[in-house]
Amino acid sequence: MPYGAAPSVLAAPVAPLGAHPLLLLLLQVGVLLALALLLGRLAERWGMPAVVGELMVGVLLGPSLLEWAAPALTDWLFPKEADQFHLLDAFSQIGLLLLVGVTGTQLHLGLIRREGRTALQVSLGGLLVPLAMGIGVAYLLPDKLLPADVDRGVFAFFLGVAMCVSALPVIAKTLSDMGLLNRNMGQLIMTAGTIDDTVAWFLLSMVTALATTGLTLGHAGLAFASLLVFLVLAATVGRAAVGAVLRRTARSSDPGSTVAAVVVMLLLSAAAAHALKQEPMFGAFVCGIVISSTGQLAPGRLAALRTVVLRVFAPVFFAAAGLRMDLTGLADPEVLGAAFLLLFVAVLGKFAGAYAGARLSRLSRWEGLALGAGMNARGVVEVVIAMAGLRLGVLTTETYTIIVLIAVVTSLMAPPILTMAMKRIEETPEEALREKAYG
Repeated sequence: MPYGAAPSVLAAPVAPLGAHPLLLLLLQVGVLLALALLLGRLAERWGMPAVVGELMVGVLLGPSLLEWAAPALTDWLFPKEADQFHLLDAFSQIGLLLLVGVTGTQLHLGLIRREGRTALQVSLGGLLVPLAMGIGVAYLLPDKLLPADVDRGVFAFFLGVAMCVSALPVIAKTLSDMGLLNRNMGQLIMTAGTIDDTVAWFLLSMVTALATTGLTLGHAGLAFASLLVFLVLAATVGRAAVGAVLRRTARSSDPGSTVAAVVVMLLLSAAAAHALKQEPMFGAFVCGIVISSTGQLAPGRLAALRTVVLRVFAPVFFAAAGLRMDLTGLADPEVLGAAFLLLFVAVLGKFAGAYAGARLSRLSRWEGLALGAGMNARGVVEVVIAMAGLRLGVLTTETYTIIVLIAVVTSLMAPPILTMAMKRIEETPEEALREKAYG
C-alpha cells in the first residue's frame, strides 16, 4: 500500500444460511424423500411405477390434506415464506435437470432417425388436436372461471397450450420405472414428447406476450430465433466440446470423472437455454442428446449418476411439486363440473391426436394406445404452466386448481394403460440387446 493511502475497507462476507432455515430444509428433504420412497414402493407393489406414489406425497403433505388436517404442523414444516420455499425449489430443480439430462443420454439417435417421421406425426397429432379442443372448450366455460380483466381469447389460447403439453420428466421417470425406456416404443414416446414440449414452451412465450405487452411479429420472431440459435450451437460448438470432454474423462478408469463432467455440462446447458429465454430443462435434455450423439460415452459410466438421480433427486422433486397443489377448491359443484369437462377434453384430445398420428404411420392399435398413454401424462410441466398462468393473471384460483388436477390424474392414468398396451407389443431382439447394454 502506498505511503499515506487510506486502508481499504473490506466488504463484510455474506452471512451463511441461518440455523433455522437450514434445519427446515434438511427436515423437508428428509421427510419428502422418506415418504416418496415409501409410497413409491407401495405403488410398485400395486403394479404402478414409483412415480405415482412420489407424486402423491406432495398432495398429501400440501394444502389438499395436511394443511387442512394439521395447519400448525404444516405452517412449521412448510412455512409460507418465499425464501424458505425457494431453498427446496432449488434442490428440486437440480433433480429435475439431472433427471431430464440423464434421460437424454439414453435416447438412441439411430432409432430416432429411423423413426423420425413417425415421431413427428405422433407429436403433431398430440399437439394440434388437444390445442384445438382446449381453445374450443374455453368458450363454453362460465365467466366465473375467468379473471375479470382477461380477454377470453387470451384465456382460450392459454388453455389450449395447457391441454397440449406432455410432461417429459414424468414420462421419463414412468418409462424408467417400468423398464420401458430402452424399448422402441419408449424411445418414440420420449421423442414425440420432446417435440410436444418444445412447441408448448414456444407457445407459452406467445401467451405470455399476449397477456403482458401484446403479441407482435417481432416477439414471435425473437422467440423462434433464440430456439434456433440454441439448437445450432448445441449441434456444432456444443457437440465438439462435449466430445472432447468425454474423450478426456474416458482415459480415467474411475467413472467419477465422467459423472462430474456430465453433471457440469447438463447444468451449464440448462443455464444457456435459460439465458436464451428457453426452458432450462429443455437445455438439459438437448445436452443429454448431444452427449449420446458423440458415441464417446460407455453405457456403464453413468450408472452411479442414474442411481442417485432416480433414487434420491427425482423422488424429492416429484414430492415437492405437489406441495403447491390445492384440490379443496373442487368443493364448488360448478368448478367440479368444469374440472370433469376439461379433464375429458384433455384426455380425449391427447389420446385421439397421438393415436391418429400412430395409425397414419402404420403402427398397430396397441402401439397407438401406448403412445397416447405415454404422452397423456402432463405431470409437473402442467403444474409449471398453471403457475405461470396464475402469475400472469390469466387463471383464477379455480382454473389453476383444475389444471393441477388434470396434471395429477393424467399422470396416474399413464402407467396402467401403458402396462396393458405394452404386454401386447412383442420385444424385438434389438430391444433386448439395448436393455442388456444400458440396464
